[in-house]
Order: sequence, then structure tokens, then C-alpha cells
Amino acid sequence: MTDAAPQRLRFGRASRLAQNRDFTRLRNQGERLVLGCLVANWNQLPEGTKSKLGVVTSKKIGNAVARNRARRLLRETFRRHQHDFSRPVELVLVARNSITSKDFAGVEKDFLNALRRVNLLKTES
Repeated sequence: MTDAAPQRLRFGRASRLAQNRDFTRLRNQGERLVLGCLVANWNQLPEGTKSKLGVVTSKKIGNAVARNRARRLLRETFRRHQHDFSRPVELVLVARNSITSKDFAGVEKDFLNALRRVNLLKTES
């Protein structure tokens, strides 16, 4: 039996937004949605490119441990669902204070609900 190879779930440098100008551009020109423990800012990319993610955590979240945990949860959620987007996007996720009281399942639920609300996920047939 030969099964199709599953898609790799990597989150390498090519999938990251790292420059301040990219974050600023998305904040000013992109679309925005606030839902649950996150704020999502996004812009569509041309077909054939890879989706990219940037994560913002402010000191309002808590100490360095809490901020790093929030970043890890948001990046892992994106990593697991990066192939579920209906089209490629540049996405900046801003963690809100409520993320400190959530586990991975709660963060993932908020992430997926936000993407469904703005039709960024593939429709399941």
C-alpha cells in the first residue's frame, strides 16, 4: 500500500514575518478581526506563495515566561493549520491578556473560529 505522503508541518524562516515594516504594513493596510484571546491582522498573498506568520505579545500579557508561552501557543496553532488556508496570507497574531488562562485547545479553537469567520479556511466537503 502506498499512501500519499502527508504535508510537512514545518515553521521555518520562510514562514515568518520578522521585519517591523511588515507588521506595520499589515496593521495599516490589512484586514483585522478581534476574537477570543487574539487579534488577527492579515493580507492575502498571490497564489503559489506560502503563508507567513508574525506574533506580537506585549508586556500587558505578563512576564517573559507568560509572553513566551503565548508566542509558542500561537506559532504551534499556525504550524498545525498552515495547510488549511483557502489561499496564502500574511498573518499577524496579537495575543490578548486572556491567552494566559487558556490551554492549547482553547487557543486553537479561537484561532480556527477567527479564520472561519473571515473565510480563510478551506471549506470541508
